[in-house]
Amino acid sequence: MTTPLVSITGLSAVSLREGGSPILRDVSLTLQRGEVRGLVGESGAGKSTIAKALLGILPRTVKVTAGEIRFEGRDLLTMPERELRAIMGSEIALIPQDPQTALNPGRRIEAQLTDGLRLRRGMNARDARERALQLLEEVHIRDPERVLRAYPHELSGGMRQRVMIAAAFSLEPKLVVADEPTTALDVTVQKQILRLIRGMQEAHGTAVIFVTHDLGVVAKICDSVTLLYGGKVIEQGPTASVLAAPRHAYTRALIAAGPRYDRPDAGLEPVPQSVFDQLQAELAQPFSSEMSHG
Repeated sequence: MTTPLVSITGLSAVSLREGGSPILRDVSLTLQRGEVRGLVGESGAGKSTIAKALLGILPRTVKVTAGEIRFEGRDLLTMPERELRAIMGSEIALIPQDPQTALNPGRRIEAQLTDGLRLRRGMNARDARERALQLLEEVHIRDPERVLRAYPHELSGGMRQRVMIAAAFSLEPKLVVADEPTTALDVTVQKQILRLIRGMQEAHGTAVIFVTHDLGVVAKICDSVTLLYGGKVIEQGPTASVLAAPRHAYTRALIAAGPRYDRPDAGLEPVPQSVFDQLQAELAQPFSSEMSHG
């Protein structure tokens, strides 16, 4: 059987700032090469903590208490720091939530796109610039020459996010972590960015972990989904199976709470308190495999 690209087993973590309260509770999931998996949940569900653990950027206030994160069979949690630094950016890349804070405001886009190509791939300045132009064309930027000369503040939010997508895929990583990359964008630009990420993923054959609170986004671009609540996996499996035949009451309630585009006049249905009561009762229990779709 093929080894998964990513295998997370029994991952648990606590917040040192909050007196050791659990952030992740026995989280397990796998990601195959070329797969797009959505991590879905409300604020505090643990989805961003999983993403940060994969990227090796957990804050000091978070302590992993159990589990493994294996990338191509290597445990990222016990890997020497030098080896971990070599993987990050090269084999595992990030598309951040806010490109404005991720990009250096004092450097032109060209410098920020070519640094990695020169340092990690040994390209000379001319070849790195040509590759940067190609990448900007791949993310459908119409005037890549102008954008290379620009500073981040001279670009729109959607353009800055396209630059970040280009940067994430520039070194041909095996995994891209997209941490709610459309949150700061308007609805029209969100749709464009979602199509772009999926298109880049398919063109490069890259696996993607897509962090979001929106099941509608998952339905559009994710092959599989892991639904979290309170740091615990509630349900996971192929997206089509989970959305068509959800097994957990929370999943069913979230689907019902979303807008219905086939019935625009229908009101939204809030998640019943009884579902939250059930979730609280389950948090102390181990993850049930019956909520995993085959």
